[in-house]
Amino acid sequence: GQILSIKAHEEAGGPHAELNAISEILKNFRSDLILPKEPNLAFEIICKHYKNALKDFAIFVSLEPCAHFGKTPPCARLLKELGFKKVFVSVQDESKNAGGGGEFLRKNGVEVEFGILKDEGEKLIRPFLKWSKNKTFKLFKLALSLNGSAFGKTVSCEESRTYSHKIRSKIDLLVVGGNTVRKDRPILDARLVKGKAPNVCILSRGDLSEFDKDIALFKVPNRRIFSQIPSEAKFIMFEGGRDFLELLKDEMDAFLIFSNSSFKESENVKINANFRPLFKGILGEDSYGIYEL
Repeated sequence: GQILSIKAHEEAGGPHAELNAISEILKNFRSDLILPKEPNLAFEIICKHYKNALKDFAIFVSLEPCAHFGKTPPCARLLKELGFKKVFVSVQDESKNAGGGGEFLRKNGVEVEFGILKDEGEKLIRPFLKWSKNKTFKLFKLALSLNGSAFGKTVSCEESRTYSHKIRSKIDLLVVGGNTVRKDRPILDARLVKGKAPNVCILSRGDLSEFDKDIALFKVPNRRIFSQIPSEAKFIMFEGGRDFLELLKDEMDAFLIFSNSSFKESENVKINANFRPLFKGILGEDSYGIYEL
């Protein structure tokens, strides 16, 4: 009758949500337990030393546990080795490579129930489902004042900027417009989280040679700067204002929109678009949301 752990899959290549939750539960049982951060090593230790340790437990998952060895080990096997009695699944995994975890568990005596809060589960993992289908993900980030103005070099609060920097440290490419570079002269790095600065693509009618190379973004070490989006970039974030948003909105998979608590005299962003909210939250003095069209 108790919920012992609620965990998520935090980044590609890192432990899946099931492994994160199980690791926390085992540490509750053994306070001296230290598991390696590398998911394959943690998986092998748990399977070897904790077989049937969670017998008669149930687990709720947003996505069907994976059944194959990829960047991380198969969660379906992990649940079977630990002796879980029942697995509740919100969304079935349609992937040819990773799918089939439910069938594997059933063959090994684990009860599996699909379709628990299916609509809510699909909404929760919508970005992952889009990534799985297209193998790319395009996110547009926009920061606005309370009255909807995007003008100004610093619009959002430090907590929101830190969140943006965290995303910058994970993406393959950051795309901005030429006007943003000329007017704001940004650095576009991930300094607030001490992360790796992203490569940058500047979309402009002119050539890159026309930009002032004293602008901070050109001086970031080990950065590549493009004038067109390279094919190898898969996780891409676009940052800009109204014109950039109007031009690119139909290509985006999701939108990250910050709203600051202050009013500005500058003109508001005005475009014709109907956004559907996936998530809303608070960061410092800002509210923010994840949306899709």
